[in-house]
Amino acid sequence: MWNILLVEDQHIVRQGLKMMIEIDDDFQVVAEASNGEEALAQLHKHIIDMVVMDIRMPIMNGLEATRKIKGINAQMKILILTTFNDDEYALQALKDGANGFMLKDAEPAKLIEAIRSCLNGGLTIHDNVAAKVVPRLLQTPNIQVSEIPLSPRELAVTKLVGEGKTNKEIADELYLSIGTVKNHITQVLNKLELRDRTQLAIYAVRHHLA
Repeated sequence: MWNILLVEDQHIVRQGLKMMIEIDDDFQVVAEASNGEEALAQLHKHIIDMVVMDIRMPIMNGLEATRKIKGINAQMKILILTTFNDDEYALQALKDGANGFMLKDAEPAKLIEAIRSCLNGGLTIHDNVAAKVVPRLLQTPNIQVSEIPLSPRELAVTKLVGEGKTNKEIADELYLSIGTVKNHITQVLNKLELRDRTQLAIYAVRHHLA
């Protein structure tokens, strides 16, 4: 059972999302908050595996909350769930460390899939948003693969992270154990001086590895 913190300022919307999420027996909304400040307080009161959070909220919005949460716990999974199909929001959320960006009009099955993917180490972006965000991420000078200080195996893992693959999917594709994949990712993050898996995925896309 995965414990989820649901952060949404509209009570009715929050209750609807809670019901949608808890349709899957693997997920339980153990805490709720109506803004980022309340979310930070809830993280100190409960054991949380993942935060599902809106962007536009009073007192502290989702982007600021994402930065603060990642500053406290870089491994915390965060899925941004918003009504705003805005590539600037999406880019900023990903740069701040969010593990996914979905729109509230997504079908329930897609939302569950996004939550599961983020929890398993994947990077999920709503199709309509990805169509605008990925080209923006690609707007960077080309860097030769030979200039990237990674081993062939580390490059292979980085490529698959950039494709949004989970640790299990990477392990299956490269015939590795999940533990070995995690170790490779940790080594890559240290070598490239990146904060977390989301930054690594963005790095892979920007450097045309994915």
